[in-house]
Amino acid sequence: MADRRHRRARALKLCRPAADPQAVRSRSEQLALVQGWDDTCSALRRWRADPLSAVGPWALGSLGVAAVLLVATWVVAMVSLPDPLVFAPGRHSGAWGDFGFILYRNSLVLALHAMACVAGFIAGSSLPVVAEGTSGWWRAAHDRAGRLAMGFVAAATLFSLGTQAYALGLQASSIADANAVSPALLIVSLLPHAVPELCALFLPLAAWILAARRHAWDELLAATFVTVAVAVPVLVAAAAVEVWVSPHVLYFLK
Repeated sequence: MADRRHRRARALKLCRPAADPQAVRSRSEQLALVQGWDDTCSALRRWRADPLSAVGPWALGSLGVAAVLLVATWVVAMVSLPDPLVFAPGRHSGAWGDFGFILYRNSLVLALHAMACVAGFIAGSSLPVVAEGTSGWWRAAHDRAGRLAMGFVAAATLFSLGTQAYALGLQASSIADANAVSPALLIVSLLPHAVPELCALFLPLAAWILAARRHAWDELLAATFVTVAVAVPVLVAAAAVEVWVSPHVLYFLK
């Protein structure tokens, strides 16, 4: 932590001499890039030495978000009218087609959450360094860009939670109706794949929230790399369970 503060202070100090505003701006942008990559490599080295210190809190945070989303899904399913046209695994395009569709859908959600994580890194770590080498309206633009990036992260989080709760709830209502079971029983049967799937999807946002609490914005690019690398194989496995295992679990519970 002390080493990170020292590097940032040195970068900001180098940005201040302003004989040529254009040169200073260019230097500040280069310093932001170099410092950001240096911070990212430093974080990756620390986490490689002790992976659980980073991944453990992210996993717990994403598990909490997953639990909230599952409850919201159940509430939406209880108040929604079943729609026979809603996608359900095994009912439309065959097992492999369903598997590909699930991976495609989840990859979009994961990409959105990863972008939110990167936006937090840019807004909290890179833009302040670049802004130190600017003045006037250009500096004001950088300051506002940082706030806009933070706003994007908040909006992306709310958008993701809201749309997923609605879509999953509508789908759960329709599948439960098609199988003549309650939405609650259906959701219980889906837990073997839903819990790891949702935890993987929300891993980047959990990393963002925990970094924001510590003001460790410089770790977010590294967190993006790690969370996506962890999430991808989990999502592949969860999609396979959803298509080829979960229907049998529901049949057993019925």
